[in-house]
Amino acid sequence: MGIVLVCALQACSSASPSPSATSTTSASGSTPSPSSSRPPEPQGLWFEGEARLSNVRQLTFGGQNAEAYWSADGKHLSYQWTPADGGCDQIYTMKADGSDRRLVSTGKGRTTCSYYIPGTDRILFSSTHASAAACPPPPDHSQGYVWPIYSTYEIYTTKEDGSDLRQLTKNDAYDAESTLSVDGKWVVFTSTRDGDLDLYKMRPDGTEVTRLTNEPGYDGGAFFSRDGSKIVYRASRPEPGEILDDYKALLAQGLVRPRQLEIYIMNSDGTGKTQVTSNGAANFAPYFTPDGSQIIFASNMADPKGRNFDLYLVNLDGSGLEPITTCSSFDGFPMFSPDGKKLAFASNRNGSVPGETNIFVADWKSAP
Repeated sequence: MGIVLVCALQACSSASPSPSATSTTSASGSTPSPSSSRPPEPQGLWFEGEARLSNVRQLTFGGQNAEAYWSADGKHLSYQWTPADGGCDQIYTMKADGSDRRLVSTGKGRTTCSYYIPGTDRILFSSTHASAAACPPPPDHSQGYVWPIYSTYEIYTTKEDGSDLRQLTKNDAYDAESTLSVDGKWVVFTSTRDGDLDLYKMRPDGTEVTRLTNEPGYDGGAFFSRDGSKIVYRASRPEPGEILDDYKALLAQGLVRPRQLEIYIMNSDGTGKTQVTSNGAANFAPYFTPDGSQIIFASNMADPKGRNFDLYLVNLDGSGLEPITTCSSFDGFPMFSPDGKKLAFASNRNGSVPGETNIFVADWKSAP
């Protein structure tokens, strides 16, 4: 998907909303594609100024790796990977040290946004494989830089070994970018089932579907707070007139044009929506800190050209903005480990070819 924005932005998982960072997947949460026009990636695991990170470890090497999310016990990560020689994103798991990589999804179609279901041996993810074994067609860029919103994405669960595949959604809408509450009782996801890209929640068996947002624009990339009381997400709010008309016309064609994305929070029942950021940039992949008092997220706010995404920390009221990463390329999709001591994230740092995205884990310092 486009790295910036993603499940991320396309994702789960998202994906860069900027045309300067080409993407291999759609708008839900994916990673930038290697490009011969891009300069070499910054070499190194840690960069000056990354005061909250230490002991940074690289877990994957080669291809496009993104959206790595922890299991409830902190011993494994699920993530999506596209080999360097091409193909579609598929869901894999690995141990927290990067060893023992295993395919979880079917190996067909395109997948996105995987998540361990707490208290079970199952993993949640979205896939297009029921529609076709081949990769879905790329978007038509004759209308400019757009992302595809594949209506063939459905949400599934499977055991960690890839067996016992169960389909949770079944319609002609985009159903993706799904994550779970810490207690495993609710799934939050993005869907076009009511005509717009809105957030919904449902039980892990697909029942009790409830719509959470209804404002025009792309709502996605949502995560619950640890106590389950709040949801953080990123959203576009196209202004009425030409911009909103363009959004609606493209969505009717299964497309979306990446624009400004801001971070929002709301209560888990959809009430109390509050905008956190207001910088006019592409902000995505938000995640609550373990104590729920702050949000870590990715943004290109510091780069006028929109190419460089870094991680930032911010208070729930939008104050106290603090840069976390300083790599001059892409950093995104952060997630704290269950014990709050580690941070998993995706980055172009130390890439062997331009645009290569890998998974990293760092020890987290609660105070720099």
